[in-house]
Amino acid sequence: MTIRRIAILTVAAIGAAFLAWTPGVAGNGAVTLFQWEDYMDPPFLADYKKQFKEDPNVTIFADEDEAFAKMRAGYKPDVMGPCYYEFPRWKEAGLLQPIDTAKLKNWNKISPTLRNLPGLSAGGTKVWFVPHYWGNTSVTFRTDLAPEYVKNPSWNILFDPKYKGRIAIMDGVDDTVPLVAATIGINAYTMTPDQWKKVQARLREVIKQSRFVSSDDTALAQGLASGEIVAAMTWRATFSTLKKEHKPVAYMKPKGGMFTYVCGLVMHKNPSNEAKALALIDSSLSDSAGVYTIQHIGDEPANQDALAKVPNSTFENLGLTRDVETFLKSGIFQQRLKDKDKIVASWTEIKAGL
Repeated sequence: MTIRRIAILTVAAIGAAFLAWTPGVAGNGAVTLFQWEDYMDPPFLADYKKQFKEDPNVTIFADEDEAFAKMRAGYKPDVMGPCYYEFPRWKEAGLLQPIDTAKLKNWNKISPTLRNLPGLSAGGTKVWFVPHYWGNTSVTFRTDLAPEYVKNPSWNILFDPKYKGRIAIMDGVDDTVPLVAATIGINAYTMTPDQWKKVQARLREVIKQSRFVSSDDTALAQGLASGEIVAAMTWRATFSTLKKEHKPVAYMKPKGGMFTYVCGLVMHKNPSNEAKALALIDSSLSDSAGVYTIQHIGDEPANQDALAKVPNSTFENLGLTRDVETFLKSGIFQQRLKDKDKIVASWTEIKAGL
């Protein structure tokens, strides 16, 4: 079930899911959550439901480009769940209004590092984006099949001729382009046109090395579990799944740190009911929702207080320490890619062999 950024429902199925998840109908007074599928599970809605004696309306988006286009076309949810690298585009399009953190009882439970990410503040106690959960992008590999990388972890395993045809990479540019660029010492968030040409060449190289390209957790986990692939670019949740199955895998921690994605909650510029929208945001940040996030989804909650209720075994299975603040500061936060539309177009052509 841990599928965060990929489409697992067709457009028709999304409509069916909306009906299945919404006890009432639009206009029943409940606010609407527009979110990734996993993050509309009952624990995220429980406090809202308890307070207002109603279920919020929920709509799934398959990816942020789809969500953005739908809102630009006139769809008006109340609370949305983009990631940190994406929300500036929504803000610049005039789709958002600031959120007053003084009205969120769970705001101060959020990691200080996450609360102070650049670009969040809207002045005073208001922010544009409330961090909800985070995770990592790195490489999961089979320690029994590539033992030489156990003591010398390097993302260059993806380019090792020895493993040609036995590696897999992710499909989304927000994960793949920065990681591949980092293997040749280029910062994808500040790269020049000449550097982008080098990154494109590196992307073509990794495509030739790959057995398949997918952001489907299940496909990546199955490939690693069977030994069909030796190494794969994955989210930490994929690694966690394999560890729970006692597979001989490790999650690479290169010297420069791994990439960290942060996803959160934003409010539409014209919410149908601002008080209820704030309550829905708070509900998603609750302690119980945080525990559910790390134990059942495999991401890590922004709510630090929730982590105190999680056993050490959960941290060990994820390959994390309890000192989350130090860990967050050691990595590289995923940011907005410049000229993303052009990067997406180029990546589509590269995957097609053009």
